[in-house]
Amino acid sequence: MAKSLIFKEYDLIKKDDISNKAFDDLKSFASREENYKYLDIAHGGNALRLKNYVGTITTKDGTTIEILPKIYGNKDEVGLVETKQVLLKMLKTLKNSPFKNINKASFQTANFNLFEIFITMFLEELTRLVKIGIKSNYVSKEENLYFLKGKIKLNSHFNQNLLHKERFFVEFDEYTKNRAENRLIKTTLQKLYKISNSTKNRQRLRESLFIFDDVKTSKNINSDFKKCKTDRFMKHYQEILKWCEIFLNDQTFSPYKGKDIAYALLFDMNLLFESYVAYFFKKRFKDRIKIQDKKHKLIESHRLFQLRPDIVIDDDIVLDTKWKLINQESKNYDLSQSDLYQMYAYGKKYGSNNVYLIYPKSKDFQSSLDVAFGYDESLRVHILCFDCMDVSSNDFLSGFALYDRHKKAII
Repeated sequence: MAKSLIFKEYDLIKKDDISNKAFDDLKSFASREENYKYLDIAHGGNALRLKNYVGTITTKDGTTIEILPKIYGNKDEVGLVETKQVLLKMLKTLKNSPFKNINKASFQTANFNLFEIFITMFLEELTRLVKIGIKSNYVSKEENLYFLKGKIKLNSHFNQNLLHKERFFVEFDEYTKNRAENRLIKTTLQKLYKISNSTKNRQRLRESLFIFDDVKTSKNINSDFKKCKTDRFMKHYQEILKWCEIFLNDQTFSPYKGKDIAYALLFDMNLLFESYVAYFFKKRFKDRIKIQDKKHKLIESHRLFQLRPDIVIDDDIVLDTKWKLINQESKNYDLSQSDLYQMYAYGKKYGSNNVYLIYPKSKDFQSSLDVAFGYDESLRVHILCFDCMDVSSNDFLSGFALYDRHKKAII
């Protein structure tokens, strides 16, 4: 039976943890320069160090590795099920992804393998599609038949049937389910059936394949994606095709290279945290907020070096998120000098008196710092603590702890 293992960011995968084949494949994967962002080779090649990417990796021998974020509660790291639930909530906030349809049932199955949860979500979306109806389309075909159908293609007819008077080379339109969208769905079903380890999911995948029995598999995935229709008649296909793109391209969120592993779906925790925090600010401040604002350049005279703060409220309240662990007890709080330089540039460009850095709650960072750090007499940076487990405890989301250039709280 295929092995399933759970790790967290920056954990070590030791050689004894998995099969020799799986470890060698992962090591080969890590040795590629373009994959360094995901994991490092450590301890003289006897271990692999994970980085700040979370998700799932399946090796060629069927070993599934789940990588979860380090989420902290009031005392220490929270349990695996709770961590997975927070991760699903983070995924739900991603733009242009099918994760926005994550429902309560997904959270209830959070004790299952993360990859199998994604497959279940894909199947739920497919069930909704089938209930609405699978679309067919008229497709032009050319065949050499024993009966007349459509119109005769004269040149082809004379070239092929000079000695076969009983045949007709014809062109005709056929109403069929074999259209690009359905081919992509069937190809996804076949791929998932090969790599799923869940008995329940495999049964549902097999049943779904019967529904698409008269649909061919995609011979050119990229070409079929380009052929997909986006009009109002195909609106109910939009979400399922996003899932197909994730599973078939293997590159939607993590452009890893090489064929050392069977499958990977990995997410940058910096982007997930940024999306998660922004989601709650948007709920509170609505049209007063801008996400990833592009108003300013660092060098305005030559329009060089785009500035892009994560959150801007009322055009002068600037906040940026950092998925890093800081320590309230250390001398400089383990703050990054480059992060502070970045916030200084934001503050000056936006004419702010106060800028804010948001870090996740951790074992050594349990609450926002009481003091603000003054760059000079006119600009201060505040260090805020974001509790991913209990979002309601983040009082700065109400605006009471945020100040505009006039040092007034923004309610």
